[in-house]
Amino acid sequence: MDLRGYYRKIRALEASLTEQHVVVCSEETPDGGKAGMFTEVPRETAAKLVVEGRARLATEEEAGEERKRAKAAFEAHREARTAKTQFSVIPDNELRAIKAAIKDQRSK
Repeated sequence: MDLRGYYRKIRALEASLTEQHVVVCSEETPDGGKAGMFTEVPRETAAKLVVEGRARLATEEEAGEERKRAKAAFEAHREARTAKTQFSVIPDNELRAIKAAIKDQRSK
């Protein structure tokens, strides 16, 4: 394997990428890689994946759709997380009153 050529290709492709993060689409690989999976990665990683033949650069349309999907998933996760963390603070005197009321109902 020509390591100098390999790293030259990676550096050339990385220099041609203008964005800090790039959307790539995976290719099918003999070691079990699935084709068609979109991921946003740093341009260094994208260049390496493309040179190795594990992924291809996504088109602008595909990248836009993937970013919209990721943003929607992030917002849904944030909403779900926020909904689960709601709580109320009860002062001691009110808590004692509630406990007393429960105790009274159990004793009846």
